[in-house]
Amino acid sequence: MNNSQESFLSWFFKLESAGGIFLFIAAVIAIVLANSPLQLYYALLIDTPVEVKIGALEIAKPLLLWINDGLMAIFFFLVGLELKRELIEGELSDKKNIILPAIGAIGGMVIPALIYLYFNSDDPTAIKGWAIPAATDIAFALGVLSLLGSRVPTSLKIFLTSLAIFDDIGAILIIAAFYTAKISVTALIVVACCILILTFLNIRRIESKSIYILFGVVMWVAMLKSGIHATLAGVILAMFIPMRSAVNEHYSPLKSIEHGLHPVVAFFILPIFAFANAGINFTGVGAEQVLHDVSIGIALGLFIGKQLGVFGLCWIAIKLKLTNLPKGMSWSSLYGTAALCGVGFTMSLFIGSLAFEETKVNVLFDERLGIILGSLASGFVGYLVLRASLSQDGRIKSKNNV
Repeated sequence: MNNSQESFLSWFFKLESAGGIFLFIAAVIAIVLANSPLQLYYALLIDTPVEVKIGALEIAKPLLLWINDGLMAIFFFLVGLELKRELIEGELSDKKNIILPAIGAIGGMVIPALIYLYFNSDDPTAIKGWAIPAATDIAFALGVLSLLGSRVPTSLKIFLTSLAIFDDIGAILIIAAFYTAKISVTALIVVACCILILTFLNIRRIESKSIYILFGVVMWVAMLKSGIHATLAGVILAMFIPMRSAVNEHYSPLKSIEHGLHPVVAFFILPIFAFANAGINFTGVGAEQVLHDVSIGIALGLFIGKQLGVFGLCWIAIKLKLTNLPKGMSWSSLYGTAALCGVGFTMSLFIGSLAFEETKVNVLFDERLGIILGSLASGFVGYLVLRASLSQDGRIKSKNNV
């Protein structure tokens, strides 16, 4: 490799948007494969059975679910680390800054669900998918945001990340309450025991990363067996990683792990996730599928409902002086972020499979189509609005500094 190639690669990997570019390249490759003669091999790959057995403990899942439940737990672990750091010494250390994303998340779940119910309330089968458009995909939303590079203020990233975390926790609670056929009490007891042990380790200020990872893995397995989505284990584990060292005031165990995980998540975990989940075959799609009430309800719930719910409730909360618009954000960038929340890809697909997998009516593809249409429209509009608003904010800031 010559010097010019090496300098180009160094520059590329330093780009803030590089992770987002990798993510979308992986998604495009998956869609191309799923609509080509190689579709059979793509399907065989993601459906490859993978089994782990240790004594009486057995976990048998297709490769796709190992990626969604396993690798994405690591992603949520990183998100949890970032959130904890911000809660302790960042923007969210002021509790007033938590109010806005929490309110936005509530609006972003309620309004999309109501829109879906409006189109499907008279269909007892379709109504089961009411929670599908309530979800926000933090991976893809942050991927779109990363394409805007260094222009994005930290406050906006924190707001979107915080809102998406509240949204994901809400989605997981919805899954546990409405889409879990059987919850294992024994597995939940194991989860509770792991949390107690992690609490003890944190109070004693134990800094060994391996012992936290050990109990984190045990908790992930128990969460998986409990019937509750396993990625929640990543966020829970992150809350117990010590922020500060007891022996070295200049060292942070949390920041050390966070720094090491960033490139792994950006250039390995998220692209693999996108490749495994984005491969949807569009053969035979016609007006009947596009205009199906399930597709319309999901697409409009994500695209219109998220904008109305997130921006509308945030606007009301700010006007009522319950909270303030984050520093560095404008009303237009808040609206762009609200639109971006309509990217519901992963969790929406997961909820959709739970809602329709046991029905005899074939609405599964309608559900996937609505998610794709709503997510693409939301990502496109969110990107354009944020690009315009951030450029305008930058020009205003430059004028004020003159």
